[in-house]
Amino acid sequence: MMSPLSDVKKSLPFLIASVLMAVPALRAAEPDVVRVGTFKFVSAAPAYYMGVLAPKYNLKLDYQFFTKGADIIPAVVAGQVDVATTAVDAAVAARSAGIPIYVVAGYAKGGLRVVGRPELNIASVRDLKGKKVGVARGGAQEAVLYALLDEAGLSYSNNSGKDVQIITMAYTDINQAMMRKDIDAACQPEPQASQSIRLGFGKEIIKPYQTMIGEPIRTLLFTEDLYHKRPDVARRLMECFVEATKFLLENPEPAEKFVREVVFKNQLSHEDYFDSIGNMKWSYDATPAEIDATALAMKKFGLAKIEGNVKGQDFVKTDLLIEAKKKFGVK
Repeated sequence: MMSPLSDVKKSLPFLIASVLMAVPALRAAEPDVVRVGTFKFVSAAPAYYMGVLAPKYNLKLDYQFFTKGADIIPAVVAGQVDVATTAVDAAVAARSAGIPIYVVAGYAKGGLRVVGRPELNIASVRDLKGKKVGVARGGAQEAVLYALLDEAGLSYSNNSGKDVQIITMAYTDINQAMMRKDIDAACQPEPQASQSIRLGFGKEIIKPYQTMIGEPIRTLLFTEDLYHKRPDVARRLMECFVEATKFLLENPEPAEKFVREVVFKNQLSHEDYFDSIGNMKWSYDATPAEIDATALAMKKFGLAKIEGNVKGQDFVKTDLLIEAKKKFGVK
């Protein structure tokens, strides 16, 4: 009778041949494609750096670029985007409208300033009375501005006749409007706010983090389809996000080089970069309480049609984030 060892020896050539045949197939495995909607802000750098690390996770990130986070949501609805970087207000509005998204992480905090023309000597929010204030519609900056004005007891409208006249325009147009003196002040994200100060046509009035919203966060969204139907891809993508964020936080000089040269194509100065970083920080976390604070502000100031009672606990899913942070030793 043939011994078990003889059986192994006899089958060994077949096993070796099977492994050798499988290796090329493994090497040739196509990466999983994930479509990412994002925009060009310093805060969004983790989303960009994920593209550098993606091959390590057998992922290929297909980027689609938008003017602001709220503009990404229609692409989610159309099935064109799997992952999005947005401010909380866009996430709340999307979920309220029944769009199947989850908040899976918070990739940045802060990143806003209220700035005014230096010659006007605007020293506080109350000094905005009688002024024209520019802001981009749809985003943390709009909710925060209205919260500031409300808490200062100032009325506001897009028309004249109120304490403050709100002038809505694109981010990229606000600084030009300040330079032309078409507006007196603005609530701007980074790096535009820092650039206005650096170039001398803007002066900081306040970093607006003391309102009911607190320090605004930026959220990383996964579609429900990605989260539920492609769980392994979602897991790898989250690990990629955590590693990208960890790299940027722990490597200041390479982070600056990446943001200035890759994200901004050498159109952002060293000074503007550091001013921006000084007013925001990359992060990992998003909590239901942070979502709820913004949702409450949106309802109060009529920033979106919020159907029903939108609660962060219903669509904040951080299980993948928690596991990825453990893997990389992130607290």
